[in-house]
Amino acid sequence: MNPLNLFINGHNVLYIIIITFALSVILTPLSIKFAKHVGAVDVPDGKRKVHNKPIPTMGGIAIFVSFLIGYMMFAPKSDQMLAVLIGGFIVVITGICDDIKPLSPKWKLLGQIIAALIVTVYGGLVFKDMQIFGHFFQFGLLTYPLTVLFIIAITNAINLTDGLDGLAAGCSSIYFITIAILGFIMQNLGGLDVILCLILFGACLGFLIYNFSPALVFMGDTGSMFLGYIISVIALMGFKTATLTSLIIPMLLLFVPILDTLLAMGRRLLKGKSIGDADKEHLHHQLLKNTHSTRITVLIMYAINILFASVSIFYTLGDNLISILIYGILLLLFIVLIFKTDILFEHNRGNNDKD
Repeated sequence: MNPLNLFINGHNVLYIIIITFALSVILTPLSIKFAKHVGAVDVPDGKRKVHNKPIPTMGGIAIFVSFLIGYMMFAPKSDQMLAVLIGGFIVVITGICDDIKPLSPKWKLLGQIIAALIVTVYGGLVFKDMQIFGHFFQFGLLTYPLTVLFIIAITNAINLTDGLDGLAAGCSSIYFITIAILGFIMQNLGGLDVILCLILFGACLGFLIYNFSPALVFMGDTGSMFLGYIISVIALMGFKTATLTSLIIPMLLLFVPILDTLLAMGRRLLKGKSIGDADKEHLHHQLLKNTHSTRITVLIMYAINILFASVSIFYTLGDNLISILIYGILLLLFIVLIFKTDILFEHNRGNNDKD
């Protein structure tokens, strides 16, 4: 890359992050006032929720509005992005309604399905055929159903990580900055997916000032569902070339929320419950039982996500040995975690929290 272009791109990167960060810092206090005004306040229940005082929720509006302004300032316009924005509006409106008065899972799912259909059918953002280890795979009639399922799955996976102060915003920030770093490595800082990640990285960092433990505001489903939705969209945007890399990278970056979601589904089925039932046995809850500190738990989760991000970076650089080594260590740790905690199988320990 030409040094002059590197300087120009680096200057633009900082400009995007600083502007969206400032917007989020300014807008978050306004979202707090709005949440209190409409009664969107998360009251502790003494069971599943870990905070001990009422906290305004729906702070995700600040992230969404910062994203919108950043998009209008820095990103190229297209019919596809119009579909993404319309879908985003639907997800955010669904989240707002749920934060004010909790919706049943089927209504939240309906909003997610409508948003996913708009992105895939109107926006044309779908999985393409791909080649893996010399074998060519065609999705055919499954292209649209698989894409819709992917968007809904990632939306809910990120939504489930929003259980501790600063967790969802911080882990999402790690995803966004990693995609930006990969864009720099592949000399694609001007790509739409990279620009969107820079915008969202700044927006999430600004929100984290108020959301990190002890939180002054929660993002609520307004924020967590939107972040999950936009992360899935960005992953699809990166799925441009029919190669293994384009599929592996987002899967590596999203490994923790995806695994946690699968374990939650398995745990609830083993207990004879609906997979939509909430509980207090997610990965972050298991760590909290041992650390007894929200801050330490969240920082550990950040570290785990950074390690998975580093795997994707080394993989992109072509250093497969280090990638496999780190990935193998992480998988081993997760296997130990599964059998040593209640994340999947319930253990008979007197001090366990109940659902």
